[in-house]
Amino acid sequence: MHSPTSTPAIPRTALLTGVGRRRGIGAAIARGLAADGFDLALNYFEPYDRRVLGEATDVELLADELREQGRRVELIPGDLEDPEFPPTLVASAYRALGPLGALVTCHCESVDSSILDTTVESFDRHYAVNVRATWLLLKAFAEQVEPGTDTPGGAVIALTSDHTVHNLPYGATKGALDRLVLAGTHELAERAVRTNVLNPGPIDTGWMTEEIRTAGAADTPGGELGGPDTVADLVRFLVSEQGSWIRGQLLYSNGGFATPAL
Repeated sequence: MHSPTSTPAIPRTALLTGVGRRRGIGAAIARGLAADGFDLALNYFEPYDRRVLGEATDVELLADELREQGRRVELIPGDLEDPEFPPTLVASAYRALGPLGALVTCHCESVDSSILDTTVESFDRHYAVNVRATWLLLKAFAEQVEPGTDTPGGAVIALTSDHTVHNLPYGATKGALDRLVLAGTHELAERAVRTNVLNPGPIDTGWMTEEIRTAGAADTPGGELGGPDTVADLVRFLVSEQGSWIRGQLLYSNGGFATPAL
């Protein structure tokens, strides 16, 4: 076991999922990690961006931006609902960049629906994308490392949410994701893999109306909402040597946002 003060630096390579749009949280994390010297593999799935967000992906422009900073960037599109894709994604990132030091899961399936109108098809897709794919990604990431070897291992961070009411399958699967990822810190300790879950609170990436934005700011002590960069700042710390002793935690980085009473 490494002591907290002697934990070796992880490889400066990272796989990020759900990075389809330059104004999204995943893009902000990619920029932050690139600024810290990480080479990146970016996963995205344009049909989701078009179906749910009504936007086309512009991740190619993000990749060009990061390459201009001297970073290697590999774009790997694919649908995480397919159980064959997560291990393929990790393998592709490994081939392109070498051993991966960080995995940050920003992907999700998120369709507004409630107890009475959620379909079985939608419920199952939420579980496949938000839970099963995250498990398979975590598994493949950990399998890079031989247990018991003197290895720096890696850091895994998953984004989560409290939102459930009228967003039932999304919220239910985020709860399952939390338990799954946090278990990794204990189950994967011999591989030197550390895991955390990050709840950023409400972040406007283009989906908020003015009414939602105003209400969210009013429920935050500082009177303003965080942005994608506030999420990226914590991710950058958690994957750093200075943040390596924070493990197995569900962290709130939401400016003190108070979830309204149900």
